Amino acid sequence: MRKKIIAGNWKMNKTPKEAVELINMLKTQVDSNIVDVIFCVPAIDIIPAVEALKGTKIAVGAQNVYFEESGAYTGETSPAMLKECGVEYVIIGHSERRQYFAETNETVNKKVKKVIEHGMTPIMCCGETLEQRELGVTIEFVRTQIKGGLAGVDGEDVKRMVIAYEPIWAIGTGKTATNDQAQEVCGAIRTVVSEIFGKEVANEVRIQYGGSVNGKNAAELFAKPDIDGGLVGGASLKAEFGEIVNY
Repeated sequence: MRKKIIAGNWKMNKTPKEAVELINMLKTQVDSNIVDVIFCVPAIDIIPAVEALKGTKIAVGAQNVYFEESGAYTGETSPAMLKECGVEYVIIGHSERRQYFAETNETVNKKVKKVIEHGMTPIMCCGETLEQRELGVTIEFVRTQIKGGLAGVDGEDVKRMVIAYEPIWAIGTGKTATNDQAQEVCGAIRTVVSEIFGKEVANEVRIQYGGSVNGKNAAELFAKPDIDGGLVGGASLKAEFGEIVNY
């Protein structure tokens, strides 16, 4: 049985001091024995977050990475840098990265491979716009993202990955996909993984739902057979995150 996994995406919020304060509040409210819990913090907060979480089972994740080992890439962070700082998970291909920073399926694929190479776990994101949903091309679009992001990745590595389905129209809007809508797409993701890598891999890879997840809707969403937890945005910055983890 797949263990549930809930990651908080802090986005561009919290100074190092504020991050430690939030962690000290949240770590007493979440039961990380029941589910895997990750705080995906801004790069500048990674080291203090790792220190503040010592002695707990809560992992620290990064929100981005670059696919080169080193070089003249001003402003970027290499996978080796993240690994040495204690990062265990890396969000890759979040819709905000695709929208504002020109991320593509190709760059997502390069980053996924590098993160795996350095012994960290990718949280690879996918999801459609409102226009794409209204046109009825959601499944086709998400399948393309999955195929592109996982191209050339070994099936044994895919087993240990996390895939996050985040409908763009539900991120930070207060709108949430219905339980059935979320299940439909997460099920389609598992199907395409099965087509490429086989049923064993598809049965082990964990698939999250993200998009205005909160303490009230978490239990019903996570009860769906192909939803293995959540990638949580705004609610991860509040005590409510504890309610989501302990759903």
